[in-house]
Amino acid sequence: MSTLRRARYQFKAHPLTLDAVIAAAVLLCMISSAFAAPDGDHGVDWGARPPNALSLLLMVLAAAALVLRRRSALAVLAFTGVLALVECVTGDPRAPVAMTTVIALYTVASTTDRATTWRVGLLAMTVLTVAAMAAGPLPWYAQENIALVAWTGIGATAGDAVRSHRAYVQAIRERAERAERTREEEARRRVAEERLRIARELHDVVAHHIALVNVQAGVVAHVMDRRPDQAKEALAHVREASRSALDELRATVGLLRQSDDPAAPTEPASGLGRLDELAGTFRNAGLPVQVARADQDTELPAAVDLAAYRIVQEALTNAQKHAGTGAKAEVSVVRVGPNIEVSVLDDGAGATGATGTGGGHGLLGMRERVTALGGTLTTGPRYGGGFRVHAILPVQTRAGAERKPE
Repeated sequence: MSTLRRARYQFKAHPLTLDAVIAAAVLLCMISSAFAAPDGDHGVDWGARPPNALSLLLMVLAAAALVLRRRSALAVLAFTGVLALVECVTGDPRAPVAMTTVIALYTVASTTDRATTWRVGLLAMTVLTVAAMAAGPLPWYAQENIALVAWTGIGATAGDAVRSHRAYVQAIRERAERAERTREEEARRRVAEERLRIARELHDVVAHHIALVNVQAGVVAHVMDRRPDQAKEALAHVREASRSALDELRATVGLLRQSDDPAAPTEPASGLGRLDELAGTFRNAGLPVQVARADQDTELPAAVDLAAYRIVQEALTNAQKHAGTGAKAEVSVVRVGPNIEVSVLDDGAGATGATGTGGGHGLLGMRERVTALGGTLTTGPRYGGGFRVHAILPVQTRAGAERKPE
């Protein structure tokens, strides 16, 4: 078995050698057939009618042409067809030179399209058959003449079948390769989306709490000597903010480490239900925040609820860091038709430059959240000073369109 496999690999690597072997085998078959007389007294009579010199020459030339059939199939078909035509008209006794024409026709059919196969096959069949019937030494109804129709038809049909099979196999292979590329691209896309989601969540958690810790630490450094009670209160806020940051980081990392969805959440999910608590943390850090809600207790999908909360959190964090001292912030959540609108305004003098062009990822993260849910986000400086963040989120997202607000 290994010898056959090695021979097959050698022939695939050297197709010209394979064609030479086939040409030699065809020549041997033609010469054997030329020496045989099928109508002898005891069946086939070998050597009863040796072929003449012209027949031998035609067989050798036709077999030699088959060596080049892969390089120029149509030219080899034309050459062997002419030799077969000469043999049909002049050969006596008959030498089967038409065998090479059948093989050349098979090669043409297996390497070209179906239309070319039909045209060339019909032409070869008609010319050889008509020539043999009209000018050959045998009667027009002889079985050798009828056999030309059958053999040329078989050669063209077999070649067309091989070509169709190759095209089918190639289409399957290309489809499999395309599906594999699609799976790989989808896997890379999902990995990129997951990394972006993780980065966004960690940024929102860390940036918010670290900003509060930074503000309270500054308060402690400023009043530690003169007002120790206020310093202790600020340190308590620092401890609370750091504890909240650690809890949220622990919960986020815990969710990332799980291979499937948890049976129950380990802590209350962030959402607009915790909006008052969020505003309180900023008030304790020195940023007055007013909250106004007119959402009629709308039950939001988890993704929309979390996005609205994170948008408010990030906008207030930016206001805390960039709006300057004495600034105030306003938060409003309003249900307008099929959407929920979230607005965060501040009147700080430093909002225009710092929030919009600080080079951070806060605004980008908000925009990505809103875009993923099919909403719109508008940010920019306010007339007269300050900064405005306005998000419109659909109550029914594309991913959760089946859920209806109760």
